[in-house]
This record gives sequence, C-alpha cells and structure tokens, in this order.
Amino acid sequence: MNKIETEKVEAATFKRLVKHLQENPNIQNIDLMELAGFCRNCISKWYIEEAEKYGTNIDYEKARDLVYGMSYKEWKVKHQKEQTNERLEGLKEKFHDH
Repeated sequence: MNKIETEKVEAATFKRLVKHLQENPNIQNIDLMELAGFCRNCISKWYIEEAEKYGTNIDYEKARDLVYGMSYKEWKVKHQKEQTNERLEGLKEKFHDH
C-alpha cells in the first residue's frame, strides 16, 4: 500500500474502533484500563495530541463527544457503573492520571 492508502486504512480502523466502543457501552472505561491500559478518555486525548501536530486545536469535550458519540456527562449518566474503591485504587497504582 502507498502512504495515502495506508492512512485511509488507519483512519477507517480508528473509526471502527470508536464505533465499536460506542455500540458497546457495557464495556466500562475501567475495564479497558485494566485490560488494555487505555480508555475512551485516553483516545480523546490522543486525538487532540495528533490534531495539534497538524496545527489544529480541538477542545477536550468535543474530542470526547466524538469518541463517546454523545457528551461525556450524558454517557456517564446512561452507562457508567459505580466501581469499588479497591478497583479504583488499583488503577492509581498502575497508571498515570488519565
């Protein structure tokens, strides 16, 4: 594949990953963090960082809207489950602040 084809495939793969996460809100961010070391918020931050490399500034909330498919506040109300303190503390020991 040439560079343009590669970038198209990479973009399509990113869109597919985001769509999968949007269609599966039962997958909690903490599940992603424990298993993969990243969550939806991380993807949002990566999106901002990559956009900045091209001279584009994107608001964090707008990036999260893109990843979550709705506002983060709305997603939390609809889909986020309460977690135990032990589980939350376990993440603090493993990962940087996401």
